[in-house]
This record gives sequence, C-alpha cells and structure tokens, in this order.
Amino acid sequence: MRYSFYPGCEMEGAAVPYLKSFEAVAHVLGIELKEIPDWNCCGATVASGVIGDYPAQVMSARNLALAEPEGADIIVPCSSCYMNLAITNRKFKEDGHFRQMANEALGEVGLKYNGSLNVRQVIDVMVNDVTLDGIKAKVKKPLTGLRVAGYVGCQTPRVFPWEFDDPEQPVFFDKIIEAMGATPVKFPMKARCCGSSHNLTRTEIVTEACYNIITSALDDQAHIMVTPCPMCQMNLDAYQGKVKQHHKLNTSMPVLFFTQLMAIAFDLPPEAWALKHNIVSPYTALAKFGVSK
Repeated sequence: MRYSFYPGCEMEGAAVPYLKSFEAVAHVLGIELKEIPDWNCCGATVASGVIGDYPAQVMSARNLALAEPEGADIIVPCSSCYMNLAITNRKFKEDGHFRQMANEALGEVGLKYNGSLNVRQVIDVMVNDVTLDGIKAKVKKPLTGLRVAGYVGCQTPRVFPWEFDDPEQPVFFDKIIEAMGATPVKFPMKARCCGSSHNLTRTEIVTEACYNIITSALDDQAHIMVTPCPMCQMNLDAYQGKVKQHHKLNTSMPVLFFTQLMAIAFDLPPEAWALKHNIVSPYTALAKFGVSK
C-alpha cells in the first residue's frame, strides 16, 4: 500500500506524537509513505477567514499538484488538512471554471494539477485498505479491559457525509478501537465540536465544549480518550486544566492520538508511543499494559 503523505503543519508542531506514532504504525501495517516534497500549509481556518476561500484552496491545490507525479492516493491524518485538500480536490474534478482559474495561479510557479488523485483520511485507509483484520493481525498486546472513548470530532465524518462513515453516529473509529482489543464506550459526544480555533480568541467556548465532551466520556466510564484530530487533541489535552478549574472537575481524562494507542497494542518501543508529549498523564490508565515512564 503506497501513498503520498501530507503531514500538515500541526504534525510538525503540537501534534508531534501523532507524527511519530503514525509513521511507526504505518511501517508495521505495510503502509508505504512518501512525503509530498516541499508541501505547504493546506490553507486551514486562518487562511480561509483572512484571505478568502479561493486563495486558500489554491494553497491546497499546490500540494495536490506536487503529489500528482507520484500517482498515489494522498493520505492525510489531520482532520482540517483532510477537509481542505479533499474539498479542493473535488472542486478540481467537478468545477471546470475553478480548475481553470486554479491552474492559472499554479502556472505562475510552473505547476498544474489534473485532478487525477484521491485524498484519503487516515481512518478511511485503516478500515478500507489495511482492514480491521489487518490491524488485528498486528496486535501483540491486546488492550483487553481498556474502555476507550473514540472522539472522531466534527470535521472528519462531515466533509463528505456518508462517503465512508455516518456523519452523526460514526462507527469506523470504534471498530478500530475494537481491533486493538479495547472496548469502545457509547460516548454520544463523539462527533461534537471541541471549540476548534476559538482557543485563541474565545477560550470560554473551548472550555465549555471540552467539558461536555470529557464528562460524556467519564459518564460512560472511559479510561482514556483517543482522536484522529490534532486540534481536538490539543484542546482536550492542553486546555483540560482550565476545564477542570472552571467546572470544579476532579477527574482527569487522558487524550491520545489513536495511533499512539495502536503503537502500544502493536508492542512497539516507547519512542513510538510518544507519550512524553501528552499533558494529561496516561500512565495510570495504561499501567496494566506495561506502559510506564
């Protein structure tokens, strides 16, 4: 299984544990990654809000054009990056005027995109290409008894609703958790927004949203939460102290990237777990699986 890999800005910043664990897990699963050369920001929320959708989508298009000569699907772990690249890719396929205009802009730097690639979210690849049986086959340390809240977040299943999962009640992420031997809890807040980039301007929105998500997981007796989204992980992990202080919450909820948990289930070296980067300590929840500092 060969893919062009778009890591995005967050995986080289706040989401370093995602990058480290994802690359380690991909190697075990036979996923060959070739990083897109000279990739740039996908456009993301700030670019779209400040300079408009078209310039932001041309930024995404540059990544697509750089990847096209490789001829492989693009795998994108970050939810926001997936949204921006996938929407731009579809516009290239379906909107001739946009394709012409975007290629005129790309032509200024000697690039062109023909719309020949597919942009794939990592959950989609795990379930449909690697397969759940393929994941199970690599598990050496089943996470039996671990109750996990699978927080998909609001973007991943809603970019193209029903394309690979239910937008309101997604199930694929829970199936990946089950493939690791863990127990996915019911967790009705699994696809609700965490507050996104309001963490910079309206922290009270993030505090309230994260409180609802964390208490939902606690109500279903989860030991740990996992997510595929860097923004969600940062809000739920880095801002959990503020959530606890504001709402007088006494219980913590470790929040990992799902690939970190997968690296543990595959019995990979601690470097692949990358747990030292997490703010809310996961060591107590994972102690019975031989996880320690």
